[in-house]
Amino acid sequence: MSRILDASVGRAKNVSLGLGVVGIIGCLIGWFVAPRDFFVAYLFGHFFFLSLSLGSLSLLMIHQLTAGDWGYAVRRFLESAVGNLPLLALLFLPIFFGLPYLYPWQNPAVATANETLRVAQMYLNPPGFVLRTAIVFAIWIIMARQLLKWSAEQDATASLEPTRKMRTLSGPGLVIYPVTMTFAAVDWLMSMEADWFSTMFPVLICIGQILSALALVILLLTWTARSSPLGLLASEENFHKLGNLLLAFTMMWAYLAFGQLLIIWSGNLPHEISWYLHRISDGWKWIAIFIALFHFLFHFSCC
Repeated sequence: MSRILDASVGRAKNVSLGLGVVGIIGCLIGWFVAPRDFFVAYLFGHFFFLSLSLGSLSLLMIHQLTAGDWGYAVRRFLESAVGNLPLLALLFLPIFFGLPYLYPWQNPAVATANETLRVAQMYLNPPGFVLRTAIVFAIWIIMARQLLKWSAEQDATASLEPTRKMRTLSGPGLVIYPVTMTFAAVDWLMSMEADWFSTMFPVLICIGQILSALALVILLLTWTARSSPLGLLASEENFHKLGNLLLAFTMMWAYLAFGQLLIIWSGNLPHEISWYLHRISDGWKWIAIFIALFHFLFHFSCC
């Protein structure tokens, strides 16, 4: 059984290595041929994989506080994803070279003509951007390293002291994570729009990261259950618990995302609505269909 798993992992590593080489070549070509498109795509790709690691960090801390059976089945996957944070910090460096292509506050012509950006430049500027990025990555990496260290110590001893340490860190950690993610979401994503701002956006990012990480570990558990000792933990009960968590976070994300859209759209304020206009241009029919479907499902569930 372990040989089958090792062979599958080996093939996955070889495929990943090949795709990585192709990706690096594509990045270099894109950097020189179409830098604006490259940096937007690179930021999206980086943030996608960073979300998997940070969502896994959150789930790991939630598991430490709740000690739910579901966490033991996916803990190793979560720890593996969390261990990628130092690499992701290193891979963020190219974005520092693309600030003029990504953010309007780095474009002097745009910033001068926009009153909001002129005021925001007290906060949104290259030194502050780099400093805040370094701080949030340092905090995430320190929390991740401590959790991984104590987890390894717990595997080697019968003492519960490492578990107590992980729980002691996880409590404040679940407060620190959304606070630091708020700074990162504002700097990296929200500031790409010249005038748009939202207090709910970082919350949606955090919930989306946890949801993405949860979906990933469920797929990994399903894939490895038949060819590894994890099959003993891949019970119907654990999958049921993981499915309940997946549904809960999906409903939370959808409710907040739709609530924000409904409030901003009904308010019809230029600053708040610009973000949606760039993404749903000529798509008003689909919005109407989505709203009608949402109301139908809501009333149906209440009956």
